[in-house]
Amino acid sequence: MSQPPRAPARPSVRTHHGDAVVDDFAWMSNKGAADFLAYLAAENAYTVDQTSHLAGLREELYGDVLARTKQTDLTVPELVRHSDGSRWWYYSRTVEGLDYPIHCRLAGTDPDDIPDVTRSPEGEQVVLDENLLAHGQAYFALGLCDVSPNGRRLAFSEDLTGDERYRLRVIELADRSEVPVLPVEVAGGGCWAGDDRLVYLTVDEAWRPDQVWLHTLGSQAPDRLLLHEPDERFWLGVDESRDRTKVILASESKQTCEYWLLDADDPHAEARVVAPRQEGLEYGVEVGTDALYIVHNAGAPEFALASAPFDAAGPGDWTPLVPQRTGVRLLGVSAYADYLVLSSRSEALPLLEVLTRAPDGGWGEPRPIAFDEPLYSAAALSCDDPQTDRIRLVHESLVTPRRLEQYRLDTGERRVLKATEVLDHPTHGPFDPAAYVQRREWVEAADGTRVPMSIVHRADLARDATAPAVLYGYGAYETALLPWFSIPRLSLLDRGFVWAVAHVRGGGELGRAWYQQGRLLAKPNSFSDFVACARHLTQTGWTSADRLCAQGGSAGGLTVGAALNLAPDAFRAVHADVPFVDALTTMLNPELPLTVTEWEEWGDPLHDPEVYACMKSYTPYENVRPVHYPAILATTSLNDTRVEVTEPAKWVAQLRRIVPPDPSRPILLRTEMMAGHGGVSGRYQAWRDLAFELAWIIDQVAPQA
Repeated sequence: MSQPPRAPARPSVRTHHGDAVVDDFAWMSNKGAADFLAYLAAENAYTVDQTSHLAGLREELYGDVLARTKQTDLTVPELVRHSDGSRWWYYSRTVEGLDYPIHCRLAGTDPDDIPDVTRSPEGEQVVLDENLLAHGQAYFALGLCDVSPNGRRLAFSEDLTGDERYRLRVIELADRSEVPVLPVEVAGGGCWAGDDRLVYLTVDEAWRPDQVWLHTLGSQAPDRLLLHEPDERFWLGVDESRDRTKVILASESKQTCEYWLLDADDPHAEARVVAPRQEGLEYGVEVGTDALYIVHNAGAPEFALASAPFDAAGPGDWTPLVPQRTGVRLLGVSAYADYLVLSSRSEALPLLEVLTRAPDGGWGEPRPIAFDEPLYSAAALSCDDPQTDRIRLVHESLVTPRRLEQYRLDTGERRVLKATEVLDHPTHGPFDPAAYVQRREWVEAADGTRVPMSIVHRADLARDATAPAVLYGYGAYETALLPWFSIPRLSLLDRGFVWAVAHVRGGGELGRAWYQQGRLLAKPNSFSDFVACARHLTQTGWTSADRLCAQGGSAGGLTVGAALNLAPDAFRAVHADVPFVDALTTMLNPELPLTVTEWEEWGDPLHDPEVYACMKSYTPYENVRPVHYPAILATTSLNDTRVEVTEPAKWVAQLRRIVPPDPSRPILLRTEMMAGHGGVSGRYQAWRDLAFELAWIIDQVAPQA
């Protein structure tokens, strides 16, 4: 058996607020250095050696995914009306053996006559084949992909390394010829402003989108700067209104927003502010046919809905429509001529509602859209037609594959347009949702708070503490982990696993207050909540500590890493993906990507000694203890700009140095050398990577499964 790599200690002293800390692995911050790259290569080789016995299981798990996935498939066509009068059905297809989608369109007129495009019908046009763009590239990701209002041009951007630095391109759809644009690195977003102008974003040295530009195709004049954001807490974004007459510019921090509107058809128009920036005021803007519709937190911590005239100058011009409601976190609104569709969350579940315009021009009361499961995810997809009387809904749960429905806003009539197929497995046979059970349990946290946890397992599983289990968590940015379906997860469930997600504080499952109770100085609640959920699983017979794996990625990697230090005895294994485990060091360095914009999430330890002390008390890298730990698999990517590869590399080196060695509980680091925060880009390699992770989990907590 090979010996684990030992990273050399090169002491570096960090001093803040009178606290001097020796960091032996600070040298890893130079992620392009030859010695660091050699260290990552050594870790990869060690991981290969330590998991070589799992080759057969990996192939079996990869085969599970292939067998159950309809690899040649397509999306349901959606009709788009262009400004030149043409109408096209847009859809995407995947082809077995190809990694990426092929985006297509077909001329059409009747919104009720959705065409059958299974066999590439006559007249089909390929808008963009991502496989051709990705050919010969080790990595490919599509950013912007937007057809011009007249339907004649396509603007798209591509990332070829995983570092989220995009190249902007424009083509004529009639002959595929390329339209010259400036060769600048751009952020991933953007939109059209008319048929021959593009709005795009550029970034500063910290990779913060800080400038919005207007480019006129074919013009030799310099691009026009529409907006510059000098405040490093804020980042910019762009979008277009539903009728494509307005460009929406946004500047947002974690707790303050400011929006502008720009007339898309006027190349000389100036952006007009919707509501001037006020510290702590968050709002979003939806451009309706008759007014602006604004979701905001002015006097409403869980957010309310207001309307405003197009020339509104601020909150004083807003007219209340839907007040803040107890237990309901309002997230957004889609405005159509005769209907408003509200998206909210309540009791860790989505809530979709429809308001119908009254004869006097006002709006009726919110009418909920019902779903027939106790746990589920659901969303209302945006329709580009402001006059529509129908929208599309997506729905899924822990036991129900993703389903797309058409929903009539006037009658409530529903029609299933597509249900994701789970193909027959050669061993387990047809997929039967009734063979699995999902449930919600409430866990008492250390301070008495009730924390929701969602659980799924096979219906025939015995609750006798012998089942292996995975506990997943995140808990940041007010992100809600609503129940979702997963084909790869079936490979665990069919091997007798319990799979659970802990809806810890810091997430958004129970509203803004739930988020506030797990951020800044209250951040430790996220970690103790996760430990409480782990203890609950063992104390109530779902599993035992020696059969429980904790799993989380990015900020969820921080959650499981900190929980690991709090209660190493609660878990048998931990999988931390692109984990934010050296949080304090990162938040002390304002030159790193995202640091300053993240201070409103985690706190500013550089200038605030109380925040510094809090973060030092929980950051996983600095709190490793010399006791027995679970087996650990850290997965990361070299080109990740959101959580630098340095963080998991330092963490693993620290664990190796401090934790007593145990050959039965290895500590492993696996780095993708050409990928970003989301891992590799092609779907087949992504499935292989997932099979690698699942095989490791099974080997640690259910070696006989």
